[in-house]
Amino acid sequence: MRILVTNDDGIYSPGIAALAAAATKFGEVRIVAPDVEQSSMGHAITASRPLFYKKSPITFEGIEAYRVNGTPADCVALGSHLWSKTDIVLSGINMGTNLGNSMWHSGTLAGAKQAVLLGMRGIAFSTPAGKTEPDFKGLEEYVEKSLALLLDNAEAKLVNVNLPPQPRGIKWTRQSVRQYDGQVVPGIDPMGRKHYWFTVIPLEPADEGTDRWAIEQGYVSITPLRLDLTDEDQLKRELLAVHTNS
Repeated sequence: MRILVTNDDGIYSPGIAALAAAATKFGEVRIVAPDVEQSSMGHAITASRPLFYKKSPITFEGIEAYRVNGTPADCVALGSHLWSKTDIVLSGINMGTNLGNSMWHSGTLAGAKQAVLLGMRGIAFSTPAGKTEPDFKGLEEYVEKSLALLLDNAEAKLVNVNLPPQPRGIKWTRQSVRQYDGQVVPGIDPMGRKHYWFTVIPLEPADEGTDRWAIEQGYVSITPLRLDLTDEDQLKRELLAVHTNS
């Protein structure tokens, strides 16, 4: 199995090193990651300037690694183009969760989504990050358990995985869409100019069975996703109305 590993934290992130090391137990691994941090980039692609694919300035034991002057989606597109017959893309481990509505702007998840758009499978990994770096060594067991569960499951085309700091099990979950977690906070810089921060706000407790709920309870959250955003119920109602009125 050929496994392409990317992220949105950039080539220097310890999270990508941890994920790539775990992936070597399941197949042949290559790293292609942004040369600088691309957090919250979403599914942006670079169309207005050329992309460059260069050897990584840091080494990963036994793994070929490259950096790209682009987004996570760029890295997957270029990496899979230059490394033919890539089977699956792993993205992460992101330093910061990608739960609920944050999936919409996650660069980590975008790497996995780009894989699916190109006919491969994609799995995104994230974990909470605070003032200290996540304990990636402590997460190793559950990263490997999650990979073992998902890599042999051909039906799992696009999956979002979040790991709590000290996992006590694994739960299959759905996306939490209860409330958006962003707000704009105005401020004044030292020169007296107005500026704005887009930041997160505390959320109410999540509904049981959701990705946020699982993390709050100490479980690894595995959420199967799809690219089709169609609201099937609304579409059925509209088609029924058209049929009724015709």
